[in-house]
Amino acid sequence: INLEENVFRTVNSSKSNNTSATVLPDELLTSLSESKKSCIIIFAGLTFFIIIAAIVQSTIFVSVCTEASMTLHNRMFKSITRAKMDFLNISPTGRILNRFSKDLGLVDEMLPSILVRFLQIGMQSIGIVTVIGIVNPYLILPTIILVILFLRIKKYFMKTIQNITSLEGVARSPIYTHITSSLQGLATIRAFNVEETLIQEFTIHQDLHSSAWYLFVALSRAFGFWLNMGGMIYTSIVIFSLTLLSDASNGRYVGLTVTQIIVLLGMFQWVMRVAADLENQMTSVERVLEYSDVPQESDFETNPNKLPPIDWPSHGQIIFKRFYLRHACDSPFVLNNLNIIIKGTEKIGIVGRTGAGKSSLISALFRLAFNEGQIFIDDIEIHELGLHDLRSKISIIPQETILFSGTMRNNLDPFNEYPDHVLWNALDEVELKTVVENLSDGLNSKISEGGSNFSVGQRQLVCLARAIIRNNKILVLDEATANVDAQTDSLIQNTIRNKFRECTILTIAHRLNTVMDSDKILVMNAGTVVEFDHPYILLKNKNGYLYNMVEQTGKNNAQSLHNLANESYNKGQMLSNYQLQSINKDED
Repeated sequence: INLEENVFRTVNSSKSNNTSATVLPDELLTSLSESKKSCIIIFAGLTFFIIIAAIVQSTIFVSVCTEASMTLHNRMFKSITRAKMDFLNISPTGRILNRFSKDLGLVDEMLPSILVRFLQIGMQSIGIVTVIGIVNPYLILPTIILVILFLRIKKYFMKTIQNITSLEGVARSPIYTHITSSLQGLATIRAFNVEETLIQEFTIHQDLHSSAWYLFVALSRAFGFWLNMGGMIYTSIVIFSLTLLSDASNGRYVGLTVTQIIVLLGMFQWVMRVAADLENQMTSVERVLEYSDVPQESDFETNPNKLPPIDWPSHGQIIFKRFYLRHACDSPFVLNNLNIIIKGTEKIGIVGRTGAGKSSLISALFRLAFNEGQIFIDDIEIHELGLHDLRSKISIIPQETILFSGTMRNNLDPFNEYPDHVLWNALDEVELKTVVENLSDGLNSKISEGGSNFSVGQRQLVCLARAIIRNNKILVLDEATANVDAQTDSLIQNTIRNKFRECTILTIAHRLNTVMDSDKILVMNAGTVVEFDHPYILLKNKNGYLYNMVEQTGKNNAQSLHNLANESYNKGQMLSNYQLQSINKDED
């Protein structure tokens, strides 16, 4: 600017001296030429610096955001997989899926770009305010007032929008839950012809979510409207003040000020919008962090000083001693003062009405709930063990089979601990060897999600094969044959009798005929043990719980159950006598 002013004065001086031709001094031309070169060099240097800085900034920002996103995902995933069962019981599947899909998606995709825009626009706004303050210091006060006004508008907006965002998230979770449940139960939905009912339910969930989303959009538009109103008032005041207070000689400064103010208004509005959006998106980070700090189960690994023997448990004896259980810290006890001794290799049937505590007893063995008291397995208190060392030593065949996406090999041997011939032998025991051999890749054949490419009976047999491979001394059956055909039922029962003869077996029974040949039956009622003995002995008590349960099945079925118990008792007596005779002969 100074150089241009010097040129302007020189030209005017030449004209005032009535010179016929305007000739600039050589020194001035040389200075002007050198100044242009310097400006070009400085401009090129700044451009190069900006390019390098942008590359470095982008590289660092991408690496930091990627690492932060991975850390958030891994922390939440680890927290959910190690969460206590009471948390998983009260948390709908849709809510958990919402955290891993919508919230993590916003953290991965939206939050980084919003943060970059906020930093860029914020720095530009600071630069423009600096220019305005240098050109016209009197505009600093109105600018500060404008900033305060915008911050007040943003404060009121954020109070409302955060609640609306939470409402939108809550309204979205039932949609995920409904879709997941519908996909899992498609066969049942079609069988009962209730497609329209499910569509209507989905429409209700979608309408609720759309209502929350509409409020979110409307509030965003209202926020922008009031920002524009504040900016318009500010611009009007500044222009009128400049018109009244400035003289004509400062026209270029007035023009610069007005253009900078117009740019500043746009910047301020964007800063407020982006800041509000950034604060709003941080709600997703808060929701992710909330699920990264859920109550955790006990230690996964055992203290090195309390490691059990390698062959533990070798007998399978289970002792409950003054044992209580509840599913949450503030919930009532569902198991009360249990004192049970289960000898090694005994076959125990667990019966009782709904809510009696049968499944809770199994949860106690796997330490899935809040336990008080003691449980000993082969003289080792299970609460002193890590969860991995405990649960890996107890096999379970649930009523609802669990197969994971992957290969057949991974489902049979998740940790690659056994050679192929052991896996094939187990499949042969459950009559699935031919089925797996006929698959395209044998043991490496893919299993669909939930094992959908296998029938219910085949999935149950895969779980049985998994238990055979583990060869644990304790086996838990949660009505394993309730959902299979008669042939598969017979195969499972025979395999269990033959392959797990030397194991302790606990069978939760909803059908009494599956446990009437057990060594003992444990009858539960309201979380307590009311009867525990051989079924034949229990049925002799006509006032007993088991006797009443048997009689309620009908006359013919009750007689059949009595016969099963009688045969089992006689067989056990004969076996005991034979063993005593063998012992006496050995002593002689």
